[in-house]
Amino acid sequence: MHEAALIADLIRQVTMRAHQCQATKVTGVHIKLGALSHLSPAHVHGHFVQAARGTVADGAQLTIETLTDILDPLAQELQLHSIEVED
Repeated sequence: MHEAALIADLIRQVTMRAHQCQATKVTGVHIKLGALSHLSPAHVHGHFVQAARGTVADGAQLTIETLTDILDPLAQELQLHSIEVED
């Protein structure tokens, strides 16, 4: 269930950013997956699609950048990098 909590937090961040931009629809989400996050991009994608249903991010294209630096201070994190929105 760790993944579910991470994705729920990601959706919360996406929704908050969309609200700040006064956007009604998120069309793209770009995240960074740390080298030590122990999550696969496919697994994250599946959870994202489920969690985004019924939200401003429903149907958004998810782009996952997998990082390789294990010494990065954020190597264990899943980070929201950016979102693309419709006005």
